[in-house]
Amino acid sequence: MFFGAKMDLNWLRDFECLARTKNFTRAADERNITQSAFSRRIKALESWVGMPLVNRATYPVELTASGMQFLPVAQAASTQLAEARQNLRDVDRGDRRFIRFSVLHTISVNYLASRIEEVQDVIPDLRTRVVSDSLSTCCDLLVEGAVDILVCYAHPTVSPLIDERAFERKDLIVDRLIPVASTRHAGANGWTLTSSTGPTIPYLAYEPSSFLGMVVDQTIDGKSMNTEVIYVDALVEAIKRRLLAGRGFAWMPKTAIAAELEAGLVTPIGDESWIADLTISAFANTDGFDDTARQVWDLL
Repeated sequence: MFFGAKMDLNWLRDFECLARTKNFTRAADERNITQSAFSRRIKALESWVGMPLVNRATYPVELTASGMQFLPVAQAASTQLAEARQNLRDVDRGDRRFIRFSVLHTISVNYLASRIEEVQDVIPDLRTRVVSDSLSTCCDLLVEGAVDILVCYAHPTVSPLIDERAFERKDLIVDRLIPVASTRHAGANGWTLTSSTGPTIPYLAYEPSSFLGMVVDQTIDGKSMNTEVIYVDALVEAIKRRLLAGRGFAWMPKTAIAAELEAGLVTPIGDESWIADLTISAFANTDGFDDTARQVWDLL
């Protein structure tokens, strides 16, 4: 079916993701496509190469000898194409060197923007380009070499989406994932996670496959909750809007609600056992940094 098909760069990214996760379902989730579509694309790549790259009879999935040989080729091709694309774009725009970041949207809004301003006080002529997107896309951009620095959450119970051995890691701050609700509505309705009795608490939840969704799942870890999920979203800011409107409770990064906590607009509804510590971490391949990129990395 795929004989003679043209190469699709997405096939290489899919293959790299599968080689890292060793699981078709998780890889498909990270690539934001259905498992059947993901499987078809892997088969298309195998047909293009002319050799089986994946041993589907094992669990977790393992690469064949051909797959192991092809993996570094796929990674190099993705990286070189991404770097060439970005270099051409920069030249076309007449830009000087930009330091490029990929970052989760909530970290960009609530942490990185102000941090970059502080760095610019030290490097006045610094130019930065920030791409805010999903965790899988942000990781892909780093792996491809399309950005210099990835800034994301890290948690010991959730597997990283990149091979950390290939990058330098720098932990920036500790954030806290806190179950909170509108102070007015929590008080009026008696919302608390520390009691299994009382009114059912409406729950504003993260997508289960998202990073924060997985951290929350590990935090709950079988605890009894008198709650009902009424809304699911992958975006912190979307959930925050409903939270502030009193629609229910949610786990929120403290950096995202610091002002509201200080103003008393939101309040925690669980004790320390319901709180998870997150690390905001930066990842980069610092071997290829120029002087400016190295200075930015040191200042983060």
